[in-house]
Amino acid sequence: MKRIVLTGGGTAGHVTPNMALVPKLIDEGYNIYYIGSYEGMEKKLIEDIGVTYYGISSGKLRRYFDIKNFSDPFRVIKGFFEAKKILKKLRPDVVFSKGGFVTVPVVIAAKQLHIPVIIHESDMTPGLANKLSIPSASKVCCNFPETVKLLPEGKAVLTGSPIREELFTGKCEEGLRLCGFTEEKPVLLVIGGSLGSVAINTAIRSNIDALLEKYQIIHLCGRNNLDESLEGREGYKQFEYVKDELKHYFACANVVVSRAGANAICELLALRKPNILIPLGLEASRGDQILNAESFENQGYSYVLQEKDVTSETLLNAVNSVYEDRDKYIEAMHHSKLANPIETIVNLANQLASRKKKR
Repeated sequence: MKRIVLTGGGTAGHVTPNMALVPKLIDEGYNIYYIGSYEGMEKKLIEDIGVTYYGISSGKLRRYFDIKNFSDPFRVIKGFFEAKKILKKLRPDVVFSKGGFVTVPVVIAAKQLHIPVIIHESDMTPGLANKLSIPSASKVCCNFPETVKLLPEGKAVLTGSPIREELFTGKCEEGLRLCGFTEEKPVLLVIGGSLGSVAINTAIRSNIDALLEKYQIIHLCGRNNLDESLEGREGYKQFEYVKDELKHYFACANVVVSRAGANAICELLALRKPNILIPLGLEASRGDQILNAESFENQGYSYVLQEKDVTSETLLNAVNSVYEDRDKYIEAMHHSKLANPIETIVNLANQLASRKKKR
């Protein structure tokens, strides 16, 4: 059987796309292994789906001063030797890396052992970990046409991000039933991220009366952000976060308000959901969400509202505009070239694995 090592960690965005690949890889006859950090959040996620997990030492590589800058390089070096030992033992045909600092020693070790490596970069511009890994990669998958121009010639492949198959199995009627909603009004799904967005939550709730005149609202407001005064309000349902039910809420949503993280917007594109993107501002990020949102706006997939411009009035106008023009957004998304990321990535893995076997 073919063997593949998946790697990625630090945040859910570096892990869930790997998890989305697993069913297809099993269908293609792969034995699957995972390398992550010893105690990273990826460990439980991966072990829960039955994939063999190997931990290595991991350190963060920073662009700014921190006392840990003196110790973390040694952790990375230790992680390299641990990864090399694991790869020698497993002898995989290919390595797939979703990014995060734990992946750097894995990718470099694979290169030294002549194991082909596929990297996936979610954002418009590569993060530091992937920048360090790209020279060792055979192929670099990406989500945006603009990213292709930033990558070494011959390595870039426009694939989109692997999306969990379960998201395509949602039922609109089940989403409505879970919320106690009817079919008489359209549904607005608001996703502020796992920690929630103060700006988005405030804009929705301060304009709740006007929004509820036309829409029913499913509000994923983030941890510790429930508003008790709105409990039981007809047409409004709030959750800190949801898991299995999300597919049904997506299915019944007519318009989605969301942050502009790469995985989130790729899910919106795959599900053909008209959307308003409110990217995280420069004061709280390196600006990748702003670039992601601009790309989707330029391709006609999204309406973009910058966080500094979010008010109850601008958000209401944006929601109304997108709902009225929803067919235009859906049509643009239907013409996307990112048709089947999972199949494209697995086909790449098959090609590289077969080349390795011929050596």
